Amino acid sequence: MGAIDDAFHGLREMIASGELAPGSRKPPEAQLCDRLGVSRGSLREAVRMLGALGVIESRHGSGTYVSPLEAENIIGALRLTVDLMPFDGLLDLYELRRVLEAHASSQAAAHLDEESAELLSGILDELEASEPGEAASDLDARFHEAIARLAENAALTSLLEVFRSRSRSYQLFDLPDGRRIKAESDRSHREILAALRAHDPAAAAAAAAAHVSQTESWLRELRPEPRARLLPTRIDD
Repeated sequence: MGAIDDAFHGLREMIASGELAPGSRKPPEAQLCDRLGVSRGSLREAVRMLGALGVIESRHGSGTYVSPLEAENIIGALRLTVDLMPFDGLLDLYELRRVLEAHASSQAAAHLDEESAELLSGILDELEASEPGEAASDLDARFHEAIARLAENAALTSLLEVFRSRSRSYQLFDLPDGRRIKAESDRSHREILAALRAHDPAAAAAAAAAHVSQTESWLRELRPEPRARLLPTRIDD
C-alpha cells in the first residue's frame, strides 16, 4: 500500500494547497506519475479512493476533475465510514448530535415562515397517524431534515444526515414497547414545532436537545438489534 499511499497523499496535498483547484481538470497521468514518483496503477487507485470521498469526479466524455469541494459533499462522504460504526460508537455520536440538533433548531426558529411551519406540521400529522415501522421512521427523518435545512447551513445539514443515517439502523419503534416510545417521541416533536412557531431560539434548542437526549436514553437502555436494510445511493436519513 506504500505507493498508493504516496499517490493518495500527494494528490491530497496538491488539492489542499490549491495547486489543483476545485473544478480543475486532473493533469495527465504521465505527468502526475513523474511528479509523485508512482506507477499508473497506484495513481489510478488513489484517484479512485479520492473519488469515493467526493474529492475527485469523472465527467463522461470530458475527463477527471477535482470536485467543487463543497462542504456538504465532503462531509456527506463520512457516511462511508460512520455507517460501519458499532452500536457503542453510535451512542458516542449522540452527544454531538444533541448539540447540533439544538443549534439547528435555534437557527430554524429565526428563519421559520408560515409555509415552512405548515410543512413541518403536515409531516407531524402524517407521523402521528402512522403505525410504528419504516414509514414512521421516514417521516421522523423528514421532520428533522426540514428543520436542519431551515438553519441555512449546508454543512450542518449534511453532518446531521450522516449521524441520523447510522441511527436509523437501530429502530426503537420496532421494539415491543414501540407504540409508547413513538407516542412520546411524537409529543416531543410537537414541542419542538411549538418553539419554532414562537420564534424562540432558546426554547427550540432546549426542546431539540431534550428530544435527542430521550432517544439516546432509550437506545442505551433497550439496545435494539440493528435492522438490515439496503443503503441508499444518496445521502438521506
